[in-house]
Amino acid sequence: MYCLDKGLTRIVVVIFLQVKIFMVFFMVMTADFFMRRALTLAARARGRTSPNPMVGAVIVRNGRIIAEGYHKKAGTPHAEAIALAQAGGKARGATLYVSLEPCCHKDKRTPPCTEKIISSGIGKVVIAMKDPNPKVSGKGIRELENAGIPVVQGTLEQKARDLNRYYIKHIVTGTPFVILKAAMTLDGKIATPEGESQWITGEKARKLVHAIRGEVDAVMTAIGTVRADNPRLTCRQRGKRSPERIIIDPGLDIAPDACLLSIPPRTTVVTRSSEGRRQDHAIGQKRTALKERGISLIDYPGERVDLGWLMSELGRRGIMSILVEGGASFNYSCLDAGIVDKVMFFVAPKIIGGRDSFPAVGGKSFRSLDNAFRIRDLRARKIGEDILLEGYIIK
Repeated sequence: MYCLDKGLTRIVVVIFLQVKIFMVFFMVMTADFFMRRALTLAARARGRTSPNPMVGAVIVRNGRIIAEGYHKKAGTPHAEAIALAQAGGKARGATLYVSLEPCCHKDKRTPPCTEKIISSGIGKVVIAMKDPNPKVSGKGIRELENAGIPVVQGTLEQKARDLNRYYIKHIVTGTPFVILKAAMTLDGKIATPEGESQWITGEKARKLVHAIRGEVDAVMTAIGTVRADNPRLTCRQRGKRSPERIIIDPGLDIAPDACLLSIPPRTTVVTRSSEGRRQDHAIGQKRTALKERGISLIDYPGERVDLGWLMSELGRRGIMSILVEGGASFNYSCLDAGIVDKVMFFVAPKIIGGRDSFPAVGGKSFRSLDNAFRIRDLRARKIGEDILLEGYIIK
């Protein structure tokens, strides 16, 4: 009898432990599932929320989603507010999953989400990450906890950080997240000796570039590329907006009929200030004519623009992300200035050859291998007939 009881006890203990492990595993999986849904919702607004982050929210009751929402663009209701309005009285006692810490300050066009959460009767809040904005960071969590609402942090945090890379860098440093994009041949060339570069890559790669343009605040290039290609630098995809264009043009050499001056949206020309050049009546007239056409001018002192200074100036103007589409020299200048965060190199199955062909990155060649620009988290994927290599600059 004793042996039988002892055996039964062991079986019961084993079953109990297995059930407990399963329940913990199920709870983790469930939390991940609902947070993944919140992140998926947030990503729907990619390219439309700047200077705000992308945020998604899901309200769950008894293991099922009863309401959800995402922040669609700056100035519109936040994700939590949309989901709570959709849930109504059913929100009481439910769990709110949100991809970013709920806001608690009033220095914006919409009311604090923490107030709405508390008044709704939500029983628990699960967030992916703290908001790095000093006006919120940790304060939203404390406000909820002080109201008696338990808060769980860190569910799929890295995915949430990846989603809002642009926002995080802009909030933390005051400067934009910068992506350098180049389309090159297998031997690293972006143009023939005569400057021919259209089209190195295939149609699918070009479509992806348009999609990326639709996700950033601005595209930046130099006057050499404008003179050579007369580009539009727009996003030609339905439902996506085109980015602002930023042109580095020290001598104000841009032609009056350049596409960038005639096609929306806004174009900003970065040029030497009057203190940095001789007094020139023609330049003065050109400046006036550009301003009358709605072109913004950013003046910098000296002979060469300090790209680090320019990033701070653009960040101050609310630009959160930039795609660099330049030539060999400008690509090197951006890398050398340390402003690049991510590189995207499209490699086409072609070989141009020749010493006089233009490389993807020009500039000085004094660097040793130890001093080369290094990339982390490099990955490759096939885009039509081309290969995209992308990764992040190690700083």
